[in-house]
Amino acid sequence: MKFNRQGLFQALALASLCALSLNARADWAQSTDPLIVQPGPTNNAVQAQNPPGFTWARHPTGPAAYEIEITPAGGAPVKAVVERNWYLPAKALPLGSYTWRVRPNGSNDWSSPRSFQLTSRSTVFEVPDNATLRNRIAAKARPRALPPSFTLYTSWNASKKAELDPYVSRMTNEIKLQINALPLLNDARWPIAITTPLTAAMASQQTDIRQRINEASRQLEAAAIMWRMKRDPMFLNEALRKGDQLASLNPTGPTSYANQDQATRQISVSLIKAVDSLAGDLDAPRKARWLETVRVRTEEIYRNLAGDNGRLDQYPFDSHGNTSLVFLVLISSLSLGDIPEAQKWFDFSFRAYANAPSPWAGPEGGFANGTAYAEYAAGYLVQLWDPLTQATGVNFYAKPWALGFLDFATQFTPPGSKIHAFGDGSETKPDTRVFHAFGSRMVSPRAAWYVDKLGGTEDTLSLLQAPYPMPVADTKTQAPPSSSAYYPSIGWVSMHSDIGSTARSSLYFKSSPYGSFNHSHGDQNGILLSVAGQPLLVKAGWYDWYGSPYWTDWYHQSRSQNAITFDGGKGQLVNGYREQLQRNGKITAFSAQPGYDYAEGDATAAYGGQLTMAKRQVWHLRNAGNAILVRDRLSASVPHTYEFNLHAPVAMTVENTGAVKIAANGQSVCVRSLNGNASFAKWAGPAPKSGVTEDHGAFYLPNDGKSTAEFLVLLDVGCKRPPVQVAASGSVRTVTVAGQAVTLN
Repeated sequence: MKFNRQGLFQALALASLCALSLNARADWAQSTDPLIVQPGPTNNAVQAQNPPGFTWARHPTGPAAYEIEITPAGGAPVKAVVERNWYLPAKALPLGSYTWRVRPNGSNDWSSPRSFQLTSRSTVFEVPDNATLRNRIAAKARPRALPPSFTLYTSWNASKKAELDPYVSRMTNEIKLQINALPLLNDARWPIAITTPLTAAMASQQTDIRQRINEASRQLEAAAIMWRMKRDPMFLNEALRKGDQLASLNPTGPTSYANQDQATRQISVSLIKAVDSLAGDLDAPRKARWLETVRVRTEEIYRNLAGDNGRLDQYPFDSHGNTSLVFLVLISSLSLGDIPEAQKWFDFSFRAYANAPSPWAGPEGGFANGTAYAEYAAGYLVQLWDPLTQATGVNFYAKPWALGFLDFATQFTPPGSKIHAFGDGSETKPDTRVFHAFGSRMVSPRAAWYVDKLGGTEDTLSLLQAPYPMPVADTKTQAPPSSSAYYPSIGWVSMHSDIGSTARSSLYFKSSPYGSFNHSHGDQNGILLSVAGQPLLVKAGWYDWYGSPYWTDWYHQSRSQNAITFDGGKGQLVNGYREQLQRNGKITAFSAQPGYDYAEGDATAAYGGQLTMAKRQVWHLRNAGNAILVRDRLSASVPHTYEFNLHAPVAMTVENTGAVKIAANGQSVCVRSLNGNASFAKWAGPAPKSGVTEDHGAFYLPNDGKSTAEFLVLLDVGCKRPPVQVAASGSVRTVTVAGQAVTLN
């Protein structure tokens, strides 16, 4: 990645793209199963965080404990004994080079040694031991979840009132409106038993449960904090009414963890936050009922996650499980002292989460499931991290992964973006309030730039509970990020003409080690293009529900992406489970220079043996009017007709058999084949969502199966019609676009 920490990310790239540690033999700590956690740190990589977190696959004997040994170069080893297959030191380590290894406690079966570095680029992020954290939490008066700046409205000075009064008024009006607008909740509303496979009716009920619980829990939380701020009995009465409704729902009914995990965790967290906010204003019998609801529901979450001695420790790729883990962290933090089981929940979850907050990227940040799900994650992280930071004193926004996560959003949903990028929900419009909120809680020039350029504000409820003034206000300078970036652990590349300009062109390229797993798609070596925020090359289809027939047969498939298929839409294999991780892509080269950006991806494995080569190279030519050159090299053992697919949000204009124009809202791209044996034709896909236009087409290239097929395609951003020459000298060809030359070997 070409941020100020370029060297760090180049080192991490090596770590993420190698199936085995380069400096270690294949050993028990490195599983061949892609679903199992990989050992790290490794490959002598510079660590983003100090101290780094350590992970390894479990030993086949299933020991009760492990001994880890961390040795500085030229120094004596430091040892620790842990019960789970991860370790997070409580204190930062001295800068320098290290090796580490681990063994079952009491055995001599050491793992292979692995190396890492800590330098001045490694940010200190320390998490105390559990006992220290619990004592810190217990010493904090309730409400634990609110910052010291949250005080009675009558104590506010004039400037605070001038700034926040509009939000106080908005919150008050919302609560009053919802008193009569929200439906009364009861289990009879949701009569369908949830089984597998999920039907459309089941999916609809699950959505309704999630929406109704979210509405009710928001009303409860809003009324509770407004009571604490304004002391108006209307707010207290509404908080009690909504809390009683949520507490009355059957923990083993339609909102149970087994039936709707999102509902049960939201009920638990909203009730415990309300108990914390209302503090002494909650009568004892009601408090006991609410706490019992929290206890029963949260114990079910805990039992699910704690199974197999912490199932996520070994098998981390569970999106709902990982989200439930951070909910458990906050619920336990706010429950300590009120619910006996809370200590058990806390000790299990807090430092495990701090060690690995997301399985969907490495330490540099990112989100393999796509930016729509990244936004969803950022939304609930603000909801959870704000009170967690106040209750525990551990500021998760200061974790290096968090800034990398924000940088990722900046790169792939820059200010002015009209749609998301890659994965489920990528056709939807970004909600700028979410990352406005996330970035506002950081002290960073890049965060300050993104928050300012996004404009607007954040959700009213989160704003009123946030520290005042926001941490971002302490940032004295703004700095846009680099105009190109590479996220090695997820295989994503962004190439902007100038990220600081609203007229920017933005090309996104993906070849991901995550393959089509979870909310990712069969889009390895796929591209997206927007100009001045206007999407021109898009992902086709829309997200109805996960695993639906439409999702399975079209939305998730390669044919709905700007990617390579063959013989009438056959593409990457996206079925199976662990196979989705094995049939993946990888970025094999990346370079960011003043005059150009370059990336190469290898998606051969994604085709599951159907192709023997599927490589794509992309050049972003800044000195040629931001034209983009795309080269695909494809081969197989049998003849195929290959398809270079394009999807547009408007009707495409076919200019001739080798050229097509896409124009929308004053922006355009002209796509031209530079090899004469590939011809363009449109094709019809499933009907788009109501009110949406989609057009589909492809360049077609027959191949005899005895030679390598090649697409060479120019994306002429703005349809400037630059002169193009392709010249050969022996085995070397040179493509020159508007005077800027690219050498093809």
